[in-house]
Amino acid sequence: MTATRGFGIDIGGSGIKGGLVDLQEGRLIGDRLRIDTPKPSTPEAVADVVAEIVAHFDWDGPVGVTLPAVIKKGVARTAANIDPGWIATDADALFAKRLGRGVDDIAMLNDADAAGMAEVRFGDPAAHTGLVALLTFGTGIGSAVFFEGKLVPNTELGHIEVDGHDAEKKAAASIKDNEGLSYPEWATRVDRYLSVLENLIWPDLFIVGGGVSKKAEKWVPLLDIRTPVVVASLQNNAGIVGAAAAAAEGIEH
Repeated sequence: MTATRGFGIDIGGSGIKGGLVDLQEGRLIGDRLRIDTPKPSTPEAVADVVAEIVAHFDWDGPVGVTLPAVIKKGVARTAANIDPGWIATDADALFAKRLGRGVDDIAMLNDADAAGMAEVRFGDPAAHTGLVALLTFGTGIGSAVFFEGKLVPNTELGHIEVDGHDAEKKAAASIKDNEGLSYPEWATRVDRYLSVLENLIWPDLFIVGGGVSKKAEKWVPLLDIRTPVVVASLQNNAGIVGAAAAAAEGIEH
């Protein structure tokens, strides 16, 4: 029997968000719960917050969890915008133990991959064909690449070099806030980043997400690139939805 409800947790550099998900419609059921990411964001400290969120919803089924990291067979291989102690951590085992579940009941994914999976499934139909890149602008820049609707996992396109700099160090949404940039000033940086990226992979569509997508009208129309750009329909909830779907279907990378 196909699950109709799932549960997802999206771990970010500034906040950890979780909630119940309607897996038929790709939307949250009720409100999500957000708790600030602990500092330092060690595996144990983050696991405690995840357990608190799961307990808040009294959820006892499989749990999908995203990390801003490359995930290979449940193990974190990098640590972007979270504590370096995550590197080489068996996140599957960590969360299974902390949540009192079997390893098979935990699905670990890269955060942007989870968001992209949700958008391809529930968002713009144009995402089903050709080469599509979803980019999440937040503390850093996450990426998810799809070809004909199939995920190429663990891309790290937010870290390509643009004009001598790691791209996310100049164009992440957090940089806009930290440097006090206006939307037009920040959009110029995003435009430069996307122009470099499109010349590398020649996508058919960019999907832009992350918290800043809620203000898309302030910056997306300012972009001047050849690739069509659409705003993530699930905005900043895409990671939760994608994680929940992955857990329900036993998907992991």
